[in-house]
Amino acid sequence: MGTFDKAMTEELNLLLKFPSDSLMQGLKIHHDASQAMVDAAQSLHSKGLVTQPDGGYLTDLGIDVADHARKVYSALLRKLN
Repeated sequence: MGTFDKAMTEELNLLLKFPSDSLMQGLKIHHDASQAMVDAAQSLHSKGLVTQPDGGYLTDLGIDVADHARKVYSALLRKLN
C-alpha cells in the first residue's frame, strides 16, 4: 500500500465537491479552474467515476468512491477526547 500523491488528493477533493444529497446534480469544471482541478476531472472521467471530462455526474462507481471519500474525510476530522 502506498500513499496518496498530489493527483490523487486533487481527485479526492473534487469528489468531495459533488453534492451528496442529490444524484441529479453534477459539477462543471469551467475554463478558469486550476489546471490541477481540470486534470483531476479528466482523470476521474478516464477512470469511469464521472460522466464527462469536465465533470458531469458521478457514475455508479463514482457515487461509491465519493461516499467512501466523505467517510474518510469525516473520520479524519474527528478530534480525540
